[in-house]
Amino acid sequence: MSDKLNQNSSEKKPFSGMLYQLKVSLFVNKLTNWYFSKATLPYWCIMVLDSIAIVVAGMIATYIAGGGELIASHFWNYLLTFICSLPLFVVGMRIFHTYSGIMRYSSFVDLLRISGALVVGFILNSILLMVVPDSIRCELTTEAIVVMLFISMIEMWTMRILVKYMYDSSFSAETKTPVFILGVREGGISLAKSMRNDHPSQYVVKGFSTEEAAVVGRFLLGCEVYSYDETLIGVMHKMNVKTLFVSPLVTEKFLEKQDMIDKLTAEGIKIMMMPKALSWDGKSNLRYQMMHEVDIEDLLPRDKIEVDMKAIGKLLCGRTILITGAAGSIGSEMVKQIAIYKPQRLILVDEAETPMHDVRLFMNKNYADLPCETIVTSITNATRMERIFSEYHPDYVFHAAAYKHVPMMEDNPSEAVQNNIYGTRVIADMAVKYGTKKFVMISTDKAVNPTNVMGCSKRICEIYCQALNKAIVDGEVKGVTQFVTTRFGNVLGSNGSVIPIFKKQIAMGGPITVTHPDIIRFFMLIPEACKLVLEAGTMGKGGEIFVFDMGKPVRIADLAKRMIALSGVDGIDIKYVGLRDGEKLFEEVLNDKEATVPTHHPKIMVAKVREYPYELARKNEEDLYQLSFTYDDMAIVKKMKEIVPEYKSQHSKYSELDAK
Repeated sequence: MSDKLNQNSSEKKPFSGMLYQLKVSLFVNKLTNWYFSKATLPYWCIMVLDSIAIVVAGMIATYIAGGGELIASHFWNYLLTFICSLPLFVVGMRIFHTYSGIMRYSSFVDLLRISGALVVGFILNSILLMVVPDSIRCELTTEAIVVMLFISMIEMWTMRILVKYMYDSSFSAETKTPVFILGVREGGISLAKSMRNDHPSQYVVKGFSTEEAAVVGRFLLGCEVYSYDETLIGVMHKMNVKTLFVSPLVTEKFLEKQDMIDKLTAEGIKIMMMPKALSWDGKSNLRYQMMHEVDIEDLLPRDKIEVDMKAIGKLLCGRTILITGAAGSIGSEMVKQIAIYKPQRLILVDEAETPMHDVRLFMNKNYADLPCETIVTSITNATRMERIFSEYHPDYVFHAAAYKHVPMMEDNPSEAVQNNIYGTRVIADMAVKYGTKKFVMISTDKAVNPTNVMGCSKRICEIYCQALNKAIVDGEVKGVTQFVTTRFGNVLGSNGSVIPIFKKQIAMGGPITVTHPDIIRFFMLIPEACKLVLEAGTMGKGGEIFVFDMGKPVRIADLAKRMIALSGVDGIDIKYVGLRDGEKLFEEVLNDKEATVPTHHPKIMVAKVREYPYELARKNEEDLYQLSFTYDDMAIVKKMKEIVPEYKSQHSKYSELDAK
């Protein structure tokens, strides 16, 4: 019977011990939750805690110096002495504001402030010891105060570190998003530090990743470094991390591994990167707020484009500049980039009233002191354009106005002729007549071996501008204008381009419509394209057709898949609808028979193209313009093919003209 009772009591002891531990744990959790749910402790609470630490440190220092008997015999005297020394330490606290900080957010700077405050208190108390008579010093030596200084420093440091650790590891971790950082050099470290030091911060760093094998497996700022490969995705899932920050220093390498990007997005991992419009010098403070959730534009592989904007600014400063198509994607960006350099006046022309109103509001808000004319009219209105040129005499003309949508122009060749071709001739002739120094026409890669009406119309514009420039040089036409043409491909996010269309289709629940599984396109950011236009325009001497290096081509189907993955929306399908009229599977930047000449800019080349006599180019345009008013699509396109023999229609009703 007694054995059974002993057995039952022995079983109850472990159970009662576990119950006691559980109660203690619950009490600690309740206490920490109560403390961390408060905004901050009052400053006097922190000062009291620090003061207690100093007094306890003094008693410990005395024990170390004199032993337990000394403390036991003079306990109250020593206690009173250390309490009396507190005002001088409080002076140091006041100077360094040690009590005004928030302990849960303590940093290395706060620890330095504590050290400074204690050193000031030590110096003041040492001076006091020199003045106080030996009879009331309680045998307190300078050595004891030095020991007291270091012990109190350790106590106050430990108190803040423990509070910060408890906050970071428990309460803070519950309210912050766990993240990984790709990059272990200055960029990755700066991101991690900014997350830790910012209050309140959204994120807590759980690990780093890198391709540097020598660093993998080590610890950085208390977090393990993992290899940047497929295993990283498993590690992040295991640690329930769904966000990856990419250091600006490894962005280019990150974009080179498109397969890894696809795997990350497919697994629902959010990628945070620095926007393309920003840059980091690798030295200044890098804040995590500078990063943003990537859009599809950020993930396309592109080399960084460097342009000497200061040199361009010197040429544009104080000039009168006319921009056609100023409300469009390219034109409006040109307005923004040119306005920075304080031209004498901006003349902005576009026939789209509402977008033009938006441009006017932008200029009034951001450049109110810059004289700016926003004119709603068509470039085909010759009398209006002559009035504009005669009144303002622009030094530079950037001609961005054009109908650009391939299917629309395929169905409306007369409008392509009247707007794109005739409109360009109107502007070009006015530029010569009124002494414009430079005329920069924005063309397209679709003008190379054109397969559609739109591309052919732009090629005819190129022919006329180049022929007019040569006529000026040869003295056939009196004038000073230098004509420069720039060719590039699709710009990301432009009006009517594929990316905004895909975004709308995803928002509507799909499907995403792609014309062909193998169709590819070159892409460039609008600001990048405009910078290259400005660079080419200012470097050109007249007669050049500048070609931009568009980087690597992108398969549209892959683009659609990645956008679906980034959206996080399930059930979005891709539907292939077939090539549109006049559409190519891939765009060319140069004609097969053309050669290129490099320039001082690695991204800009000069195309050597077949030149046309000015009189022939002008007559061709006049005949085509008159023919456009018949609205006979076949007759108009036939004439266009005669002017541009390399124009071969694809997926179009005009293909029968090529057979003839």
